[in-house]
Amino acid sequence: MIRVVMVDDDPMVRTGLRLILGGEPDLDLVGEAGDGKQAMDVIRDLRPDVVLMDIRMPEQDGLVTTELLLSRPAPPRILVLTTFDADDLVLRALRLGAHGFLLKDAPPPKMIEAVRAVARGEPVLSPSVARQVIAAATGGREPRRPGALAELAVLTEREREVAIEVARGGSNAEIAASLSVSVATVKANITRIFAKLGTDNRVHVAMKVRDAGLL
Repeated sequence: MIRVVMVDDDPMVRTGLRLILGGEPDLDLVGEAGDGKQAMDVIRDLRPDVVLMDIRMPEQDGLVTTELLLSRPAPPRILVLTTFDADDLVLRALRLGAHGFLLKDAPPPKMIEAVRAVARGEPVLSPSVARQVIAAATGGREPRRPGALAELAVLTEREREVAIEVARGGSNAEIAASLSVSVATVKANITRIFAKLGTDNRVHVAMKVRDAGLL
């Protein structure tokens, strides 16, 4: 079972998430909180695997809460839920180490799979958020093709294909289906891509692909 805590100051959002996740046999919604301060106690007591974290909340926002949680030993995985496609707070959450980002209006199946993916250790970035985060992180400038292409030149053809799918926001399972390979093959390729590019972050890979003009 994947133990989940949701943190959001909007009772309607929490109700909707409860309805979406409550019927899944492998997801156990063990608790919820309406602000970051309350969340700290709930998460400490319930020790969930995944936390669905709103960013904008009273008392203590999701950024502070994420930073505090990730400083603890054996922290939960943080899946940030945002209403905004291009929010600088999402970028800040990324830098703090959040494990995934999903729009609150994502279809229920996508949200359910995102929780499962994050629990498996797969970072999640919805395609619309991915595009906006990458654009914001690069300041909207034209792709810096020569340098990015040179960096990506160390990748094999298959690794480059996987990197492009990562930049499109695909999960490991979605990339595997798109390229007609196994999920294990995708994971192995991503590990090699990270090593060759000197990163451990899918968004950094996506930024290189965008700079190279491959999207």
